[in-house]
Amino acid sequence: MDAFTAGLLQRIKTAEYDLTRARETGDDFLADVEQGELDDLRRLAAEHGVEVGATAV
Repeated sequence: MDAFTAGLLQRIKTAEYDLTRARETGDDFLADVEQGELDDLRRLAAEHGVEVGATAV
């Protein structure tokens, strides 16, 4: 796995975690921000052929 792929997957994992925490704490604004970040990262992964696990948040 190259550095780009590893970094992208780590950023996705972090965004998923942050989104979960925002939802658990009831921070709707932060949840929206994190969801947008996650959507962007998943789009970037798809554009570069990076397989992202089927994790749902």
